[in-house]
Amino acid sequence: MAHPGTHEAHPPTDLRGTGERIDALIEAVSAPGQANAHRARERAEELVRVVTDLYGTGLERLLEIVYDSGRLDDELLGLLAADDLVASLLMVHGLHPYDVRTRVEQALESVRPYLGSHGGDVELVEVTDGGVVRLRLLGSCESCPSSSVTLELAVRDAVEAAAPEVTSIEVDASAEDEAHGPLIPVDALRTRLDAQGVGAGTSWHTLPALAGLTPGTATTATAGGTALFVCKVGRDLFAFRDVCARCASSLDAAVPERRLGGAVGDAVLTCPRCSAHYDVRRAGACLDVADLHLDPLPLLVDGADVSVALPAAVSA
Repeated sequence: MAHPGTHEAHPPTDLRGTGERIDALIEAVSAPGQANAHRARERAEELVRVVTDLYGTGLERLLEIVYDSGRLDDELLGLLAADDLVASLLMVHGLHPYDVRTRVEQALESVRPYLGSHGGDVELVEVTDGGVVRLRLLGSCESCPSSSVTLELAVRDAVEAAAPEVTSIEVDASAEDEAHGPLIPVDALRTRLDAQGVGAGTSWHTLPALAGLTPGTATTATAGGTALFVCKVGRDLFAFRDVCARCASSLDAAVPERRLGGAVGDAVLTCPRCSAHYDVRRAGACLDVADLHLDPLPLLVDGADVSVALPAAVSA
């Protein structure tokens, strides 16, 4: 967004009129004997829009007051942007203090410790006006054939969370990845795994029991002789080796939970033995010790079928 106090002014909001309209819509939607379901839905949708606009106007006014008082400095902007809940609200209303490129760079910086632990890194090449992010993945992890795909998924999740307006991710093909093609649309990453394969020495194992896993729950499973911990956050499934990176015990009984003040979709696992905390969407990065992380494994969901990719070194 433009800096508070310098952006294009929005038309003034009639707060009293808005409040009266909200009351009227609530009465209309909740009226008994509502025969016209379509009209009721329209009123409910208008109610959401009106309330959202009201909150947006309030947030914008708040930032203007802080800015005009001379207190909206870089330090305070950083604190607002670092709070997932506040940042998500500002983003919804077009008030986020950082542009898309800055947020993407910060997202990549947050996953660099994890990428480095797998011998990899990522470089931001460009963010286009159309919302396309072009990246270059660097390095590799020769001991893990699925490493490049795992790194791509970690980067994708970080970028999506920081900049949901991004439409796709393009990854420059390195010599070893040329066969996969340079374009990786956000919605097609997991489909691409099935079409191209994960890597030499890697096999897919079907896990039929996971199809019915409900959001906010987790379970353990075994595939190819490997113990797995699988959890569901929203519509997304995540699989890790069932080993805590700090105490080496099973994660059985852990469930994905939203951290205090976290944004919608935020998910943290807590080891039931040593209480280590892991960020599910950041490929299992440990929140307590920077160099620790769970071992994520690629999942492919095809309708009711769920499959996990296991490198030969893991499944042996």
